[in-house]
Amino acid sequence: MNCKNCHQKKEASAFYLSNQSRCKECIKESVRVNRLEKIDYYRAYDKMRAAQPHRIALAKRVNSEWKAAHPMRRAANVVVGNAVRDGRLKKQPCWVCGEKAVAHHPDYDRPLDVVWLCQPHHKQAHALVANEPSFAPMAAGRSFLAM
Repeated sequence: MNCKNCHQKKEASAFYLSNQSRCKECIKESVRVNRLEKIDYYRAYDKMRAAQPHRIALAKRVNSEWKAAHPMRRAANVVVGNAVRDGRLKKQPCWVCGEKAVAHHPDYDRPLDVVWLCQPHHKQAHALVANEPSFAPMAAGRSFLAM
């Protein structure tokens, strides 16, 4: 099949069933560009959508379920939050890129031993843990810079 946007010949799996004139990559790029061009509209829409009562109730339920399923993680998050509030722990920039960061716990048994990572690098760190349960970046000699 040929994409009418990038003019490349691609397999059928590279196209959505609902739109076979443009490949998935071209459609994704088009959506990204459109969102950036109309970012104020989409932010307002997202805010309005998130404020709907059924979405608020769902978010509360999901949050409560997560807290019940992960008490150790929740306790570690509370300890870090209290330590930052009390000045015993200072927020740092991302260890990898220097952007605004959140605390990542390599070991929930040591709640104040955190690595400061921006949201994208934090997500990547958790993906590494999910793919390799014995992941220990310092012990294995690995670096978050490879992410």
